[in-house]
Amino acid sequence: MAVCARLCGVGQSRGCRRRQQRKGPAEAAGAAVESEPDTDPEEERIEGAPAMPKPPGACGAAGHGGAGDPGAGLAAGGAGGSVPACPQPPAAPARCSLLELPPELLVEIFASLPGTDLPSLAQVCTKFRRILNTDTIWRRRCREEYGVCENLRKLEITGVSCRDVYAKLLHRYRHILGLWQPDIGPYGGLLNVVVDGLFIIGWMYLPPHDPHVDDPMRFKPLFRIHLMERKSATVECMYGHKGPHNGHIQIVKKDEFSTKCNQTDHHRMSGGRQEEFRTWLREEWGRTLEDIFHEHMQELILMKFIYTSQYDNCLTYRRIYLPPRRPDDLIRPGLFKGTYGSHGLEIVMLSFHGKCAKGTKITGDPNIPAGQQTVEIDLMHRIQLPDVENLRNFNELSRIILEVREQVRQEQQQQEGQEEGQGHARPSAREGPPGPAYQKPEPPLPTPSRAAEEEGGTEKGVEASGGVPPAAPDPAPSEAGQPFVLPAGVISRNEDYPRTCRMCFYGTGLIAGHGFTSPERTPGIFILFDEDRFGFIWLELKSFSLYSRIKATFQNAEPPSPEAFDEMLKNIQSLTT
Repeated sequence: MAVCARLCGVGQSRGCRRRQQRKGPAEAAGAAVESEPDTDPEEERIEGAPAMPKPPGACGAAGHGGAGDPGAGLAAGGAGGSVPACPQPPAAPARCSLLELPPELLVEIFASLPGTDLPSLAQVCTKFRRILNTDTIWRRRCREEYGVCENLRKLEITGVSCRDVYAKLLHRYRHILGLWQPDIGPYGGLLNVVVDGLFIIGWMYLPPHDPHVDDPMRFKPLFRIHLMERKSATVECMYGHKGPHNGHIQIVKKDEFSTKCNQTDHHRMSGGRQEEFRTWLREEWGRTLEDIFHEHMQELILMKFIYTSQYDNCLTYRRIYLPPRRPDDLIRPGLFKGTYGSHGLEIVMLSFHGKCAKGTKITGDPNIPAGQQTVEIDLMHRIQLPDVENLRNFNELSRIILEVREQVRQEQQQQEGQEEGQGHARPSAREGPPGPAYQKPEPPLPTPSRAAEEEGGTEKGVEASGGVPPAAPDPAPSEAGQPFVLPAGVISRNEDYPRTCRMCFYGTGLIAGHGFTSPERTPGIFILFDEDRFGFIWLELKSFSLYSRIKATFQNAEPPSPEAFDEMLKNIQSLTT
């Protein structure tokens, strides 16, 4: 009788089961662990696991009430006649626990979860914690989250596990992956931090040698991080010509980190500063100082070497994003290489902002530093070029551009007058219109006093010139294009420019004296050649800049939102203003 009662769930065992049902799964699991401390983790069970099979003939078999049936005990123990069995309640659906799954299946489930969730999962129970030590889980996380395709099994020789690689290398330094701009005064730069095999490497991207704007980018490593032993990752400085040496990385704050070399003597060369300068010149410009005949250009090169070499790879980096793409953009935004006269090739970011497009310097020079807007294109004012014969005449092109500038000025004045009228009527509703910011009229066209100063390459940056009433939509760009030739007297560092263009727009450029003195905006014309190339003619300087797209693929460079990208542009510009 007592045995049957226990098997059927009557008495003390039934009461315990009901108490377990009133507990949550975590409490029930905890109670099981406390009652059986010596139980193997593989044998741990939680509420809802299938019951133990019942012996033949026990109460609850076919024809009797199941466990918990109030009439089951009476039917089994009645003396004499038969007692009608109570109707059996519908069986509750069987519930399954993760703890009952085989370890192989749990490994597959855990390996599909984000690596940041696995530490919390390890705190659930000892079984989960033991399974999470399986390298298969962390090998998959390294591959799917960070693209590590190397054979991580080789790490077993060094005693380093895939979990160590994930936790002490990839996850720890995940915040520095992506694109960055170093704080090197006016020169800036472009650093791309990537996972490369079992290393994290910071690659400095350099434009091709002047004036070959269509050549691919060059790059060199500045630092690398790898796991030499299980304790912690090792940071090495790669600057100089004596191989890797001890370095340090500090994450200063969100979207900012710094590097420091602890052995700067590895940057020195036996021949002293003169040998270091000649080596740097060959790497930076692809030539010797004797090959550069322009005296002003020699001064600019020597100035850059002195300024940049003093940092010894001890730099602060700030995150930059690639511009977001919109369906109505003229071309795909992104990074471009551009010719800037005596300053050589520089990196510019082209982005679209409604009625205008902006070119922001990622690398700069003493005239217009990195972070400033070098050109801005007014997409509401398209310019129709004359035929080729008239286009060769610079005065004809200048007349067309100045007429458009005067039209833009009048439209801006008219718009400002309307805004002031609305402001007097409704002071609290004085808000700027959508699209590019409205600007005051530009000053009269200055004289070309600085054209000789920069060999046709004095710098640029732009102020918004949009904000005009919407015009009729322009026709789609023609794939065939129209003939294009530079006007006589316009200086170009690269004569190998396209001879057809799709369309042209009015734009403005920023020029300044040395040290970013007396900056002013001057009119020009933006020429779209194709999806990967565009140009800009600086009217005052009689200079032409050719831009070619950087076709490298960058990971971890997408902005979290358009607002985050706009904020980034403001931040890098404010650092050099």
